[in-house]
Amino acid sequence: MTARSLPIGRYMTADVVTLRPEMDVLEAIAALVEHRISGAPVVDALGTVVGVLTERDCIEVLLQAGYHGDPGGRVEEYMTREPQTVDVSASLFDVARRFAATPFRRFPVLENGRLVGMISRRDVLRHVLDLAGSRG
Repeated sequence: MTARSLPIGRYMTADVVTLRPEMDVLEAIAALVEHRISGAPVVDALGTVVGVLTERDCIEVLLQAGYHGDPGGRVEEYMTREPQTVDVSASLFDVARRFAATPFRRFPVLENGRLVGMISRRDVLRHVLDLAGSRG
């Protein structure tokens, strides 16, 4: 099986840390730090992905605190809305191409419009190592 045909479900992370739009942004930052992740999908009460909060977005919290004094606010004030996502049926090759063409480090993975995982650049690189290991 090649990367062109290999579905991403095998390499994505299924146990996803999610955030809520109404959540305090400092609580969300703590979750990113605690779980050692650079971003997380933001889901509404129905489980629909409505955004992504990344470390880069969180830097805005510091900048806002510099201007306004108090760091804080809600996740929805800082998150990236309408995030790029991938379908669970996408191939690893297709996802690798998207990573090469965009600055994104991870994509939420959807199945029938619902979040089922996350795929990162590191997940794709893991496949490269698996391929190299199968040659030796």
